[in-house]
Amino acid sequence: MATELTFDPVRLPPECVALRKEVRAFLAKEMEAGTLNANIGGGIDGAFSEEFSRKVGAKGWIGMTWPKKYGGRERSFLERFVVTEEFRVANAPVRLHFVADRQSGPVILKYGSERVKADILPRICKGEVCFAIGMSEPNSGSDLFAAKTKATKTKGGWLINGTKIWTSSAHHAHYLIGLFRTSPPSKENRRHGLTQFVVDMKTPGIQVNPVYQMTGQHDFNEVVFQDAFMPDDHVLGEVDGAWKQATSELAYERSGPERFLETFYVLTDLVRVLGEKPDTRGAEGIGRLVAQVHSLRRMSVSVAGMLHAGKEPVVEAAIVKDVGTIWEQKLPHKARDLAAFVEEGSANRATFEQQMTYATMIAPKLTIQGGTTEILRGIIARGLGLR
Repeated sequence: MATELTFDPVRLPPECVALRKEVRAFLAKEMEAGTLNANIGGGIDGAFSEEFSRKVGAKGWIGMTWPKKYGGRERSFLERFVVTEEFRVANAPVRLHFVADRQSGPVILKYGSERVKADILPRICKGEVCFAIGMSEPNSGSDLFAAKTKATKTKGGWLINGTKIWTSSAHHAHYLIGLFRTSPPSKENRRHGLTQFVVDMKTPGIQVNPVYQMTGQHDFNEVVFQDAFMPDDHVLGEVDGAWKQATSELAYERSGPERFLETFYVLTDLVRVLGEKPDTRGAEGIGRLVAQVHSLRRMSVSVAGMLHAGKEPVVEAAIVKDVGTIWEQKLPHKARDLAAFVEEGSANRATFEQQMTYATMIAPKLTIQGGTTEILRGIIARGLGLR
């Protein structure tokens, strides 16, 4: 059955306008202090900075939508969108807390034991906790239902054995939310038999091996589990029934502004290189790119509005991630073409070339994070009733 796809024309309310001014003032102060540089390309969530994450936590901008009982502020998803957007454009160093804020915390809030919620969520809100996501595996990629890493029941908990791959920030993470095989899939339902766990990364039997990018950066990792023990209260939700939890979680992961703004610095540098009076070709090219990113932003804001309304826009989020990834991957090539006639000796041109090189080299990993294009289009096709 086809899913009705909806991107309502959501407008940001007045409280978001006021919050944006507050966030920009905060970032301007940090730039003046040398904490961050908006003109340097970074990873999806910027760099790590314990000091910066704690400052953000003190402002109440982590776990913004969560109950006050767990350290949250009970603000809207649209307000959280504003904070994420401003931090992304500024290349703010938020990687320590970003995944925990975006998706791990909401999953724990919804499915975690009370002990785990009371222990971990307030620390996330303070900017003290880093999370990684353990879904993909060798030889199965983004096909979550092909997961083979096993969690076997034992006294008081579970023993985990197997390997996860492409696990961003696992070398920094305090915790990981992992998807593990607790029972074999059935002939009728290959989604059966998967369970989510909160994994304490200090647990004996866990080894993290680096996977380097072409840039030399260390974002991705291989995580190997060898009889790693997880207590029963670290199970999230229903044993053998995590497939729905995991796919719902991806609505948080795939729909935010970070999914189309990762190479945004290329566009700002292009405008700088072409100058205040670009020729007709340059002006038209910039106009098209700005119109495209604005359309992506409107779609992303719409999904934030759906999340605020308590919906689970899995298909719409997949569309934002798919189209957004393609746009940010192609942006360096389009920018290079538009800047082809700028003088080589220009100081702006030299900086621009550095940004182009960096953005081009990170382009392949944009497809991996948050689900590959093939997986996303499968989700979209099912939503449209095409498979």
